[in-house]
Amino acid sequence: MWLGIEIGGTKLQLGVGAGEGSGLAELVRRDVDRSQGADGILRSIEESVSLLQGRHPVRGIGFGFGGPVDTGKGRVITSHQVNGWEGFEMADWCTDRFGLPIVLGNDCNAAALAEARFGAGRDYARVFYVTVGTGIGGGYIVNGILQAADSPAASEIGHLRPGLDAEDPGRTLESLAAGPGIEAAARARIADAGHTSPEVAELLVNCGGDLSQLTVKQVGEAAAGGHALSRDILGQANRALGWGIAQVITLLGVHAVIVGGGVSLLGEELFYKPLRDFVSAYVFPPLRGTFDILPPALGEEVVVHGALAFARDGL
Repeated sequence: MWLGIEIGGTKLQLGVGAGEGSGLAELVRRDVDRSQGADGILRSIEESVSLLQGRHPVRGIGFGFGGPVDTGKGRVITSHQVNGWEGFEMADWCTDRFGLPIVLGNDCNAAALAEARFGAGRDYARVFYVTVGTGIGGGYIVNGILQAADSPAASEIGHLRPGLDAEDPGRTLESLAAGPGIEAAARARIADAGHTSPEVAELLVNCGGDLSQLTVKQVGEAAAGGHALSRDILGQANRALGWGIAQVITLLGVHAVIVGGGVSLLGEELFYKPLRDFVSAYVFPPLRGTFDILPPALGEEVVVHGALAFARDGL
């Protein structure tokens, strides 16, 4: 049995399994307190792994970490959400604490591997996975094998810069189509329209009159009710994401693009259908009709399944 660990900015998950996409023998979920930094997460991992080792014959650990990592050296490069991870030697720490070998990978790559092997992409040879949430990440799988697994950054679709004028590293696809980018666009549109506009008033009601608390979910709820401004805001985000996915398909000729993450929970009408239309508009015309854009199949445990596969493959 292997142990798969997901380390995110808001949650920590540890699952024991065979690494073949089958059911987990046990799953432990814990919330992440960002104020405690990396030390708080490490304490939670130590407590949980000690507990799981006592119940299961764990042979090694696979990690899906929320940030760039050096897989070859078993070292975290950094986290963009939780302080204290810079240069952390995860492999050495796990050997000292648990006496177990590890494979350290990125969480989006773990999700990509799991969906390609066991989930929505299992019937396709070339699969690109995209997660759209607080940020936008990507992972590329060919015949069940993660590509550029030894690179600290690969398939980073969210960091594409739309347009030749996007010289600022912050002007990325992520800034336009991830959750915070959609919320920022909504606040800017509200400011432009003025608070006396009936459409603006409806959005203000949704967020209790405090624009700083406006969320993608609230924009989506308004759009689902026919709110024209909200639909336009989401449409622009989908257009940017569709452009980015079209570039990936044009370059790699992928057979399936699996799109998950919190923003994708807006659903078929507000997210997947317009996204497919924009991808079709921007992709190299001979490739139209050669690919599918799909929702993920493995739910909240997807990174754990990918981390287990990391361990099984690498150890």
